[in-house]
Amino acid sequence: MSSQPTPPADDVAAERAFLATYDAAAFPHPSVTVDVATMTTFDGALHALLVRRSDHPAKGRWALPGGFVGIEESLDGAAERVLRTKAGLGGIFLEQLYTFGAVERDPRTRVISVGYYALVEASRLTAAKPDVGETVLARIDVPWTGESGGPVRALDEAGRELPLAFDHAEILGLVVQRMRGKIDYAPLGFQLLPERFTLRQLQQAHEAILDRSLNKDSFRRSIITRGLVAATGETEKDVPYRPAELYRYAQAENG
Repeated sequence: MSSQPTPPADDVAAERAFLATYDAAAFPHPSVTVDVATMTTFDGALHALLVRRSDHPAKGRWALPGGFVGIEESLDGAAERVLRTKAGLGGIFLEQLYTFGAVERDPRTRVISVGYYALVEASRLTAAKPDVGETVLARIDVPWTGESGGPVRALDEAGRELPLAFDHAEILGLVVQRMRGKIDYAPLGFQLLPERFTLRQLQQAHEAILDRSLNKDSFRRSIITRGLVAATGETEKDVPYRPAELYRYAQAENG
């Protein structure tokens, strides 16, 4: 393995001199934020954690948990901090989504946001203790099919539309696109379930993401044939119907 050649001493000295006199204020600087769409599924639909804004701009509107990136902070580190403080969660699936940089997306100043999405099992999300004010688990209403894309709506428990701040309807729409595009080859559905789950629960998670019904036999045959799950030898407990077998994600076997 070759190493990088050592630059001549004159080049090192010249660079140090340049940096010593460099004026970072000579160019305008945009602000950088992260916004984290924290997603789960229940009642047959995708839901996202939203926070009501208590300050201007967009005061009273609902927003994804987010925050400005610290000068000494990485993007992933900022997203993890936002997830920990504003969603009360850590150690869950978190992936960078897209960079949103429309010039007038934030009326305060030029703000570029790096979007992330996080996936978590519903009971863990509802039990979390976010360090923010008013929150809601909003049902995501997708007005388009497949992966055609576009903004989505957020609904409360009564089915009323929640007004979203900034471009967060578009961010959530892209999250849905990403999840639908990856569901067939990435283990997204498993991230929305407890460690042990039934095949029925796994199918329901996929159906919530895709917003359509799946054939039971075909779905189960595909999941088992591809070696994505492993039987635990356990069954459901305390259910008013015939207990179903419990499985786990066969991550170790599949690498």
